[in-house]
Amino acid sequence: MTIKTNYLKLNDEKITNTIKSWRQKGQLRQLCNRQIFTIDSPSIEAEKATVVLIHGFPTSSWDWLPIWQALNKHYRLVSLDMLGFGFSEKPNHRRYTIHGQADLFEALIDELGLKEYHILAHDYGDTVAQELLARQYEAKSSGQCLSCCFLNGGLFPETHRALLTQKLLLSPIGAFVNRFNGYASFKKNFSSVFGPQSKPSEFELQVFWQLINENDGKHLFHNLITYINDRKQHRERWLKPLQDSAIPLALINGSVDPVSGKHMVERYKELACRLDYLKELAAIGHYPQVEAPQDVAEAYLEFMAQISIGSSENE
Repeated sequence: MTIKTNYLKLNDEKITNTIKSWRQKGQLRQLCNRQIFTIDSPSIEAEKATVVLIHGFPTSSWDWLPIWQALNKHYRLVSLDMLGFGFSEKPNHRRYTIHGQADLFEALIDELGLKEYHILAHDYGDTVAQELLARQYEAKSSGQCLSCCFLNGGLFPETHRALLTQKLLLSPIGAFVNRFNGYASFKKNFSSVFGPQSKPSEFELQVFWQLINENDGKHLFHNLITYINDRKQHRERWLKPLQDSAIPLALINGSVDPVSGKHMVERYKELACRLDYLKELAAIGHYPQVEAPQDVAEAYLEFMAQISIGSSENE
């Protein structure tokens, strides 16, 4: 398939090789009657606990590359590109739902035979994680989630400050707006949610853009954005498992994120949600795992060590 672009390519070979290398880490699986790109990466050191990584909008599992190796030394890592993202199938309709994305993760968890796992989620993935936690809270889940760590994301619709372009995509003119949004607008809007000193490089932007365009994916922006309505509709159901959680919960948050930064953390505390670990990154924006990968990896490993010690003491 030929992808139409409207930007100057930095280095075609480097971009192609980067994308090819990530694709080779995983495989396409038939999940919920869809072709879904999945990754199952055993721990480098030994067979360890499993962490399920859930990516954000509008990107893909490639978001986790900056911290992949650091975490994979200690944990088996499992991830996938959700329907409409990355290398996965991208049907052109407006019936994408958070529940449907959660179904994909449960299908993968079942297929891999995971009895226990931890979740690390970001952005749109936070909401998918909330749905998985809600199912566990209702005793309707696959496997047992042992902990969940949220990076920047719209956990509460009242604190999610959507960008203007997101509001337009969600509106009745969303398809029209999407048609005329190209690389230049993507670069401007995407970069705007990063910290002032941690903007994505031109190379990173172009890889993100190529992955978005895989399988003619750009046509989906106005379809995928309907998750904002899901958050409003299911707010109470997705809040309850955070307030009454039986498992450890953590936040690693880029404070200067205009969408879900420090104000989201404050709301999390106001709502008396369980919080076993908090790491606030003062100068970092919406993509902490990309902007400050070492800080995020260290914080997550610290959280996991903390809950492991707590578990051992309770035995």
